[in-house]
Amino acid sequence: MDEDFMREALKLARMAANADEVPVGAVVVAGGLIVGRGRNASVTSGDPTAHAEIVAIREAARALGNYRLTGADLYCTLEPCPMCAGALVAARVRKVIFGTRDLRYGGIRSKFRIADSELLNHRVEVVEGVLSVECAELLRLFFEERR
Repeated sequence: MDEDFMREALKLARMAANADEVPVGAVVVAGGLIVGRGRNASVTSGDPTAHAEIVAIREAARALGNYRLTGADLYCTLEPCPMCAGALVAARVRKVIFGTRDLRYGGIRSKFRIADSELLNHRVEVVEGVLSVECAELLRLFFEERR
């Protein structure tokens, strides 16, 4: 199932790339169903917080009628940044599954460990590396084309 949901996130990441956004996609899953979808939209929306994870979390909260996403999982093609990792904790997401690490800004493993920090009142379970090759390749090609 993890790979199926990550493939959905990859579709959203490709949509972001087609809109000249950094190709990151995310889906929130609750009860085995996708309840939130997001793709990076900071450039097109003029909103620096419009990361794929934030967009997906907002949509899921509206769909479920609750700002707490207890029991929900978030699938994301790229390791969430510190802002998004904080949002996962604040929303009480159960688990985050990401494809590839963000070695520059990663808030889950690469630079910080926000999601499962013992300093916070909620810990998000972390799974990394699902479809990592596909996720990393999409990002690599996007940036290669722009250099």
